[in-house]
Order: sequence, then structure tokens, then C-alpha cells
Amino acid sequence: MLKVIREENIHLCWNSEGRAMVSIREVVTAKDYKQFVDFPFELYKHNKYWIPPLKKDELKQLKPETNPAFQFCKVKLWTAWKQNRCVGRIAAIINEKYNQKIQRKMGRFSRVEFEDDPDVSKMLFEVAENWLKSEGMEAVHGPLGFTNFDNQGLLIEGFDYLPSQASVMHFPYYKKHIEDLGYSKEEDWVEFRLKIEAIPEKASRLADIILKRNNLEVLRFSNKKEIDHYFKEVFQLLNKAFDELPYVSGFTDEMIDHVKKKYTSVIQPKFVVFIFKDGKLVGFIFGLPSLSKAMQKANGKLLPLGFYHIYKALKNPTEMDLLLTGVDPHFQKMGLPAILINELQKTMIENGVKYVESTGMFESNLKGASHWKNYEHVQHKRRRCFVKELNN
Repeated sequence: MLKVIREENIHLCWNSEGRAMVSIREVVTAKDYKQFVDFPFELYKHNKYWIPPLKKDELKQLKPETNPAFQFCKVKLWTAWKQNRCVGRIAAIINEKYNQKIQRKMGRFSRVEFEDDPDVSKMLFEVAENWLKSEGMEAVHGPLGFTNFDNQGLLIEGFDYLPSQASVMHFPYYKKHIEDLGYSKEEDWVEFRLKIEAIPEKASRLADIILKRNNLEVLRFSNKKEIDHYFKEVFQLLNKAFDELPYVSGFTDEMIDHVKKKYTSVIQPKFVVFIFKDGKLVGFIFGLPSLSKAMQKANGKLLPLGFYHIYKALKNPTEMDLLLTGVDPHFQKMGLPAILINELQKTMIENGVKYVESTGMFESNLKGASHWKNYEHVQHKRRRCFVKELNN
């Protein structure tokens, strides 16, 4: 039988023999934050499919002075310890903008990682759920981040594929732990891997017809300054296009500037396509050379060689991630997604790109998945958002 004792910033789990089994510590000090960020590096150090984030970027995401999402998010972080060794972590987030949108008090669990130990996962989720209940939340779902630009979902299929930068890696045992704690499926995302080959003449001809019939203009770029001019317009369109999707809260001006600074250094203009209608942006796609292998070599640091590996991956890509796509809802039926991928495919072929990783799309988005029917492809990954009602 386990006994739980709570002290300020520390939760202790004792067994029937009076020995402390698991302690949960709230992240407060600079050392605590470092331990929170470092833990996955230890947990996944022998997993060849895990993509390490940049540690400095992760730390910035977790602090209000460097992440504008704190303007509308409440956050708590904890680590789990056993025999003086970190064995897990979890974050709890309340996105007040999203809750206002859906008119429900929903909490989020985020950045959850733990060893295959039910006592550890139980204590981590208990402390997160208790804090969310103390803040008046009615239910909790996740894994979700601050916004939809943060990593989302728990990997439940596709453990033997290298993820894209926009995806995740988890151990297979996570799913059972979370389900055993009373969580059930809320939504699934699916991901696809596409083989890039010559564009069928029929597809090119259809794209040209759609462009001419609807008086659409395709805009390509040669430098980042040209893209900067449209960056705010891109996110205004993104807010409109994603407004009805689950887990999405609109981007504020501060969030737009934050994302712009984060991604400007890696955006490659030749892999960006915009579509305009009567001078108005109605669709866009951002392709990004895959940085997955480069990030593994960097192992969380830009120095001494992280910069080099990332630079090399950006300049000589053989694989591409579909980083971001958006289409004005009023123009969805015009076939704009097909035009965007068709235009991007031309550049990918010219630059020797052989494979593309899609971003996650909701499994219910059958129309979105149909865009890949003209490609040799495989639906290889599945991520899940879980949900649980909180009994106050």
C-alpha cells in the first residue's frame, strides 16, 4: 500500500515499509529547469529515433520572460525522483484563450516523460491533475503544448521511423500507463511519408487550369526579406484557417513575432509557395529540409558543431518536412492544397529531394489525406490526444 505525503513544492510517495519510493519536485530554481530539460536526453540516449531539441530553445519555451504564450497560459512543471535519480517529468498548462474559445475549463498535460514504472507515472499525473483541479479545471487532455505550434500528441504507432521536426517520439509503454490512469482517446493525428517522383502531366495540367480559371497568382521567393513582408499576413490567414480545429487558439502579435524569430534562421525561401487572389493571400506552404539527423548530431547544442550539421542539412536536402500549410476556408474547394504541393514539388525535384514527411493531420480529415493519392506513400505514424474528466 502506498502513502502520499505533501510538503511545500515536494510530494513524497511511501511504501508500506516506510521507504520513500518516489518524490515529485516542483520546478522552481534554475537547476530545476535544467534537470527538467535534461531528463529526456538521459531517457532516450539509446533510442536511435529520438530527435533532441535544442536545450536553450526548450528553456526559453518554459519561462514567461522568453515565451509570450505565458500572457494567456498558466503553467506548472514537476520532476519525479527515485533514489536521488530523476525518473520522470510533467507539465500542466491552462491555455485561457483556448478555454474561452470552447467555453469549457480544460487543463493540459504536456512534456510528459517517465521510466517504465507505474508509481512514477501515477505520481506525476496525480500532482498535475490536483493542481489543475485547484485552478477550477473540469477535465484534462494531452499531451498538448502552449499552442498548436508546440509538439502535440503521444506517439502510438510508428516507433521505427525517424520523426520530422514537427512530430514526436515516445516509448510504446506510455500509452498503457496513461490509459491505466483513466485516460481515453480524444483525437488522433496521422502522418504520411511520400516518395517524390516526376509530376504526372495530368496533375500539372489540372493545376494550371485551376490557376487560370480562378485568376490565382503563384508567388515564389528568392530571399527571406521578401517573406518577412508577408509574415504577419501568413499568421492572420493561419488564425482563420485553423480557427475551428481542436486545441487551436489564435496567435497574438507577440506570438507571431516569437515564431518568426524562431524559424527565420532555418526557412529556405525556394521551398516556400504563396497563392494570391486579387492581391490577397489565400494559401501558402512552407517546406523545410529535414533537420532530424542534423539535430541528432547536434545533441541539444549549437556549439561546437551543431551549427555545421544544421547548415549542411539545409543546403543539401534529400528529405523534406512539410512544415506549415494554410488555405483560406473560402477557397478550400478550389483545389489550392493540390496546387501548393504541386508547385513545391517542382522545386523539390530540381533540388534532389526524394522523400517528404507530412505534418500530422486529424484522422477525420479524409479530404486532406486524399491529397497524397497521386504519390507513392505510407501512413506510418499516429499520435493521440487523451482526455480525462476531473472529479472535483
